Amino acid sequence: MISAGMAKAETVSYADAVSILAKDCGADIKKLCKGVNLGNGRIADCLKENTTKVSPTCTASLSSVATSIRRREDAQAAYEKVCAHDMAQHCRGVKGDGYILACLIKTQRLVGDKCNQAITDAGWR
Repeated sequence: MISAGMAKAETVSYADAVSILAKDCGADIKKLCKGVNLGNGRIADCLKENTTKVSPTCTASLSSVATSIRRREDAQAAYEKVCAHDMAQHCRGVKGDGYILACLIKTQRLVGDKCNQAITDAGWR
């Protein structure tokens, strides 16, 4: 079972990831990781150590959230390369990354599908 929040979005922000995992894994964390300090991946490590005891809902959400975060990070890293042609064609003379992104979003109907998808997957729209 995948969280309702994950079903609506192709990628998820870190803040949303925390909310989804708190909802779907909160009981598992309280039960299996009591006393474990937050930070440095300790909770994730605890859940991995207790994989056989973690609920199916939590397991599914962990997988979905990790995939979504990875996809968002990959899209952010690839954005300039994927959108280079559209930047040159539709945003020539625009200076500054934020302004170029705003230009691409504003000219969304003219921008190629791959660039539009990268912007969406990066979480910028």
